[in-house]
Amino acid sequence: QEVKRYPVPEDDDPSFGSAQAAITIIEFSDYECPYCRRWHQDTWPQIKEMYGDKVRLIYRDFPLESIHPNATPAAEAANCAGEQDKYWEYNTALFSGQYPYTRAGFETIAQELKLKSGPFGDCLDDRRYQSEVEEDQAYADNTFGGLSTPTFFINGLALVGAQPYEIFSQVIEMELNGEIPQ
Repeated sequence: QEVKRYPVPEDDDPSFGSAQAAITIIEFSDYECPYCRRWHQDTWPQIKEMYGDKVRLIYRDFPLESIHPNATPAAEAANCAGEQDKYWEYNTALFSGQYPYTRAGFETIAQELKLKSGPFGDCLDDRRYQSEVEEDQAYADNTFGGLSTPTFFINGLALVGAQPYEIFSQVIEMELNGEIPQ
């Protein structure tokens, strides 16, 4: 079977893990997507625990606005939290399902993470990350003709959907062992 690797750029999006990690997972995701939430709650913690510093995750925004109207504001809020070095904590809170995807919900998360409310609110009001979110979405649309969420690229290998840990582990192990052609 032919293996296709996609040259997906890391862009300047938030990353978790070392830039020197052997495995880079680039995720295109939507904060309101229940499958994305499931992956972040169930699969990602297992990957982090099992592979530690061998894996790096890069989060790229792909809000499906037609069915998830609050995914774009959520993505912008997460990026605003990143200005105060709390992107991943904010990401986890958004995917927890415990907060509404509203301005009040975004501010509640910010308070709980002890973000400075003035700069965070200004960032939201200015829509400082609107173009960043739009650029990620445009890249996916223009390059792949759109994607479903979540879609992952593991060292460039596409994996679509909130696949279970076992599927990710299989691909990661094969990559670490050099079993997948470059």
